[in-house]
Amino acid sequence: MRVIGTAGHVDHGKSTLIAALTGTHPDRLKEEREREMTIDLGFGWLTLPGGEEIGIVDVPGHRDFIENMLSGIGGIDAALLIVAADEGVMPQTREHLAILDLLQIEKGIVVLTKTDLIQDAGWLDLVESDVHASLKGTTLQYAPCVRVSARTRQGLDALLSTLDGILQETAPRPDLGRPRLPIDRVFSIAGYGTVVTGTLTDGRLKTGDEVQVLPSRKQGRIRGLQTHKQKEETAQPGSRTAVNISGLAVEEISRGEVVVTPNHYLATRRIDAFFRHLPDASAPLKHGTEVKLFTGTSEAITKLRLLGAESLNPGEKGWVQLELREPVVVVRGDRYILRRPSPSETLGGGIVLDPHPKSRHKRFDEMVLKRFESMLAGSPADLLIQASLALGPASIKDVVSRTQLDAEAASQALDELTAEKRLVFLAGSDLSSGSDSLVMAASAYESLSVKIEELLRQYHKQFPLRRGMPREELKSKLQVSPRLFNVMIKKLSSEGGILEGGTWVAMSGHEIRFDARQQAAVNKLMNQCASNPFSPPTLKEMQTAAGEEVVAALFDLGELAQVSPEVAFRKSDYDVMVGRIRAHIEQQGQISVAEARDLFNTSRKYILPLMEHLDAIGLTVRDGDFRRLKKARA
Repeated sequence: MRVIGTAGHVDHGKSTLIAALTGTHPDRLKEEREREMTIDLGFGWLTLPGGEEIGIVDVPGHRDFIENMLSGIGGIDAALLIVAADEGVMPQTREHLAILDLLQIEKGIVVLTKTDLIQDAGWLDLVESDVHASLKGTTLQYAPCVRVSARTRQGLDALLSTLDGILQETAPRPDLGRPRLPIDRVFSIAGYGTVVTGTLTDGRLKTGDEVQVLPSRKQGRIRGLQTHKQKEETAQPGSRTAVNISGLAVEEISRGEVVVTPNHYLATRRIDAFFRHLPDASAPLKHGTEVKLFTGTSEAITKLRLLGAESLNPGEKGWVQLELREPVVVVRGDRYILRRPSPSETLGGGIVLDPHPKSRHKRFDEMVLKRFESMLAGSPADLLIQASLALGPASIKDVVSRTQLDAEAASQALDELTAEKRLVFLAGSDLSSGSDSLVMAASAYESLSVKIEELLRQYHKQFPLRRGMPREELKSKLQVSPRLFNVMIKKLSSEGGILEGGTWVAMSGHEIRFDARQQAAVNKLMNQCASNPFSPPTLKEMQTAAGEEVVAALFDLGELAQVSPEVAFRKSDYDVMVGRIRAHIEQQGQISVAEARDLFNTSRKYILPLMEHLDAIGLTVRDGDFRRLKKARA
């Protein structure tokens, strides 16, 4: 499940575009409808041409509401940068683009809206050229541009197709086994109680899970989950999720807090971070400046301590220690934005290096600054995990090669990752940096394992009388490479979690069980076959009498043997017929259809399909009007 965010200047058509795409207008507040502008976050969802369902977050464009925009934009997988064709690039266009760049949103589309208002194609070319000039040097500098009109619906199909292609190239959010849901809305539903919404990251939430709301540390239990108004037992990383929490009142939870599972996160009032000051900021950034920190859906008044410099000029980068009035929940690698409270201005942003520094740092301590440089590059273990996530199942040799780590650093990092169970061996067990052992990041392995198990359970629930899910169908639903699919199935099978039977895959422990009505139909059918074993009911008659699913189950259980689309025998009768035909040929050297028919006192209706079946499986070979045993190859 992916989440897309809009960005752009006020009144450039963001909400109208979402309404045209989804059929749902995202402005939910009365004031928003009256003022015809988005004040708070709005949400919608749609299904792309490729079949993937995505959520859309509509964010405010007006400067007065830009801080609400920051609450929604952090958890997105791609952005739609909206620019009205009749106005072009405007101040909030540039500010939103700067925020997307600071948050490292790398996938996006420029959507040129209101094109029905412009008759001059040259003007549209000029606006598009201006937009691309603004994108230069940002994460979206290569973003495609699609021209649309929400009113006439021109270009909407092209927009959806382009978005589909971009998301197919985007890796799914990793499952790190430590779920967190930054809360952007809190409300109550009669009969259900407290509900919070947000974009889930870093892990899965399941109905029945105990959860904690941080920083308040209040505890509750998940009563229910929904994604796009569909009830779910498990919410996946990256999905827009509504969580019904029992044990907590609406008044006890606030937007900006985070729903987590216990013992994975701690709130903090001090953060070490890398900071990038925006080039078009109005003034240098000085030590001790009071700013607003935005991360996830939270915001906090913060005192900024500059490390290694007296000030940062617009466009410069540096190290900061942030001291917060109120605690927030962050982890290393999280992105953040800083804004000046008054006059309101986006100053810049960066990446969290240490969410829990032990103390204040001396401002010009060279050891601290060198440690920050190393942390920004990433620890060797982090680099290996990033490489593994990018490669999928790969040899240790290839993973190490991608990081360009030296042998000693790689060896220490591999020891660390295996000790922490962050790396899974798919084949082999040699841990050396030049090993051909096949490995995979544990978070990716766990996420895919869960998805496989959920698909199999759903299949067994839908088709309880089938032995298992066809391998090709499972692979298609997973949308993974044949190599990854095969190694995952082999690994899960070796661990005993699933069973594979050549053409099918099933959960371990799944059994075909007939209910009383079905068992009665089976007994009646088998008695009919036993009364005339070599001239049984046709396959169609069997299906009419017992049901298609029941007959298919009898094939899976080995109770029936099919020899043609029309003919099937009890397996025991089939074995008798094959044995007698083989014995006859061994004695006489050959057998004709007529002789086989007389051998079983049956008709050509049954014998001819059986003889052709024996040819097909390689037991016999046709020689004119006769069959002979096929000679085994030397």
